[in-house]
Amino acid sequence: QVQLVESGGGLVQPGGSLSLSCAASTSRFAINSMGWYRQAPGKQRELVAALTSGGTTAYADSVKGRFTISRDFAQNTAHLQMNSLKPEDTAVYYCMASFYYATTLDEFDSWGMGTQVTVSS
Repeated sequence: QVQLVESGGGLVQPGGSLSLSCAASTSRFAINSMGWYRQAPGKQRELVAALTSGGTTAYADSVKGRFTISRDFAQNTAHLQMNSLKPEDTAVYYCMASFYYATTLDEFDSWGMGTQVTVSS
């Protein structure tokens, strides 16, 4: 299994930017895929972004062009740069990981505790 710890959430005004980080630790072999999903109150989970070790990315249509996922493979970390934030981006953001190729929510099998992102004036 993978232990994941998110950081970087907070309150930001509409149009602002925020960066999330996720630190992964595992005693097993290399993590293939990492990503982020979010869940707002009363709404279903939504994959936000995913990135495999081979460079394949997946983004929700609602964040394309605004959010960018990146990874530091040496440090086993993932980052989510969020620009042009909108009130509808408000949610708890969770980091996720898999030892295998994964670009959809169901393919990930490890998750963090989440960090709150609130976009409001």
